[in-house]
Amino acid sequence: MQIDLSTIADDGQKNLLKTLYTNQDGRTDELLLNETEIKAGIYEICFYVSDYFASCGASLPQPNFLTTVPVRFGIADESDRYHVPLLVSPWAYSTYRGS
Repeated sequence: MQIDLSTIADDGQKNLLKTLYTNQDGRTDELLLNETEIKAGIYEICFYVSDYFASCGASLPQPNFLTTVPVRFGIADESDRYHVPLLVSPWAYSTYRGS
């Protein structure tokens, strides 16, 4: 699944930092932000779920119910760990701050 990571400026403008793809385990092979890249602020991870399910051969209506899932979150403590898992189906999703 394609994942875009962006910062969100005070005026709401998005700045794309990087694009990554999940592996067979559903994780990325590298951290979205390593310890030198992480800064306090607002971020958004955009998950391209309809493209992913289409690539898996899922039979989906057109238009898809979910196309992308944006998850916007804040980082206050740069020394803390942030894990943002997404549990997703073509019809629903759930996310939380993991450990």
